[in-house]
Amino acid sequence: MKSSALAQSPSVGPVERGLLGQLAPAVRATVHWVPGGGAVRVLEGGQGPAVVLLHGRGGAASSWFVYLTALARGRRVLAVDLPGFGMSSPGDGPVRSAEDACRFFTGPVEALLEQLAPGPVAVVGHSLGGLVGLQLALRGRVPVERLALVDAMGLGPEMARKARLFFRAGPERLARSLGPWVWARLVPPVPTPLGQRLGELGYELHAVPQGRDEAARAFDALVPLTGPVFHVRERLGELRLPVLLVWGEREDVLPVSLAEEAARRIPGARLVRVDAAHGPHQERPEQVLPELKAFLSGGDAAGP
Repeated sequence: MKSSALAQSPSVGPVERGLLGQLAPAVRATVHWVPGGGAVRVLEGGQGPAVVLLHGRGGAASSWFVYLTALARGRRVLAVDLPGFGMSSPGDGPVRSAEDACRFFTGPVEALLEQLAPGPVAVVGHSLGGLVGLQLALRGRVPVERLALVDAMGLGPEMARKARLFFRAGPERLARSLGPWVWARLVPPVPTPLGQRLGELGYELHAVPQGRDEAARAFDALVPLTGPVFHVRERLGELRLPVLLVWGEREDVLPVSLAEEAARRIPGARLVRVDAAHGPHQERPEQVLPELKAFLSGGDAAGP
């Protein structure tokens, strides 16, 4: 295992570098080497029960910066760059099927957690990170004791046509070719200071010069242009742990009906609807963070 501070790395853009500087020393960036997965970057802080944060397509661990120090008060927080995104290496092995693609993203995270947090962990996953969280819970190699899914992939076969076209066009390619001004029109940030920072971070993470070709190909195997996206709907009833579903009422990628069906299939699951689009945890952290903290502490709701 190898670790290093990454805030000054030339591979880290100025927006992310500034965020990492603000998080230090409470949260530190490290790189860990895992079998079959190469380098995996983690933003880690706090002590206590472990909670793992998994971002969505094109993001990075830093996408959770609003949550890191808040959750690190009384918990050990591990925000992970998914394979092929952020500072993490792509997973090993060919991707010839959706099942291969699932292993591409899940295997290195699983190997990382077996090293860093072999005991029970809570997992919070957004979008693609939600699919990885589902796989971790179903595979059982890492003992997942609580699972929070935020507008998560994997619950069913539906995805909006517009979103499929956007992903297939290549968000990284679009960001590099369009520039920040047009990108902000294509992916409008929430009109708040926090939303502006998140928008700048999102553009920076997508506009990386080296691209994300391996991760993009693996994602495309999960999300075809037509037909069902990869999902585990028929296995949701196997989940025997507390599950929180957080979903945007104005979701334009994964319809809220997926969360409603999942809430019926997962024993004891609870659904929280938020006045937001595909990123309720980023758009409305003042609503999502209390719900998440209450759930991680064993409560059913944040209260009035």
